[in-house]
Parts: sequence; structure tokens; C-alpha cells
Amino acid sequence: MTDVGGLRVVIVDDHAMFRAGVRHEIGQHCNVVGEGEDVATAVAVIVATEPDVVLLDVHLPGGGGAEVIKQVLPTRPDVKFLALSVSDAAQDVIGVIRAGARGYVTKSINSEELLEGMARVAAGDAVFSPRLAGFVLDAFSGAIDVSAIDEELDRLSVREREVMKLIARGYSYREVAKELFISIKTVETHVSSVLRKLQLSNRHQLTKWATDRHLV
Repeated sequence: MTDVGGLRVVIVDDHAMFRAGVRHEIGQHCNVVGEGEDVATAVAVIVATEPDVVLLDVHLPGGGGAEVIKQVLPTRPDVKFLALSVSDAAQDVIGVIRAGARGYVTKSINSEELLEGMARVAAGDAVFSPRLAGFVLDAFSGAIDVSAIDEELDRLSVREREVMKLIARGYSYREVAKELFISIKTVETHVSSVLRKLQLSNRHQLTKWATDRHLV
């Protein structure tokens, strides 16, 4: 097993059971100094503990993994981030690497590979699951249009994106609720969250925002 005994690690994921599982797998080999479940708690614990490596999920409440990196690195530039996510989508990989992560591995990784990746990232290397490394190479070669990766869109959860697209297409709240099998109150909550995250005032601005990005 890779020796990372002196490594200080923070685990950030919005699923408590997953965090517990990772802590169980790596805790006897390194020093887990804290956990975060969303952007705010992640930033707070990272700033407070100043770990060597942060294992960071990409999709988090409050803005996502990239937002955590952007808030931490200006004042804690020595902290290294290794994205650990179920997603293997190119936009997620490029988005978090562009924000400043040193690597990206999927949750199918085994414990030994994860520990080795943590050690390499802590030492300043870049670490990627084999398939994901291709996305980064494609981005540098121009095969993937990095400018098309929308940081504002990344702030929205999957459900918020679904609601946003339907609202932008002209659906009423009642029609959105029926389409997604959720309550009208839930639709209202999602719309309010979308407008707040995108700093928009009303659904007309939202429609223009989505149309400009060819999302509808």
C-alpha cells in the first residue's frame, strides 16, 4: 500500500455515506483532517485545516467543486485538489482542471490507486484516470472547445438545469411540475435558486440567457 502517512487530507462530497466510505478506506494510511458537504463547508474546513490534498467531488450544493477551488487557491495556493467524481463528462473534467485541480479520477478507482494519486498530486504531479486524460489532451489540442464550457451553467444542479430549460421554453410552473413529476412549490424553489445563482431578475432574462447559450 502506498505510504502517505504524513499526508493531511480533506474529503469533500455531498453524500455522507460516501465520505465515510472514503475515510474508512484511506484513514489508516493518511491523516483525514476534515470533511465538507457543500461549497461553504468545504471552503471553511480547507481554510481552517490547510490540508495537503483535498479529495473533491465535482457536483456540490452551492456552486460545485470548481467554485471551492476558486475560493480557496487565492489565499491557500499550496493546497492541492484531486477531483474524485462519478462523472466522466468532458465538461466536468475540463471545468475543474481549469479552476486549478491537479487531477481527476472517477469513483470506480480502488484504494491503492487513490492513495497513489493523492501522493502524486501532493508532490506536484498531475493525475488522471486514463480515459479522462484524453479530454485534457483534446482541450489543449483544440479538439474540445474549452471556451464552450460554461461556468455559470456549472453552478446549477441537474434538476435546476431541467427546470431552467423548460421555463426558458415557455412552460408554466404547472406544466414544469407535471413534466418533471414534482410539485409546483418545488418548481418555484428551483426557479428562485436558478435566478439567484445566475444573478437574473425574472424568467424573461432567464429565457434570453438560455437562448444565447443555445440551450433551448
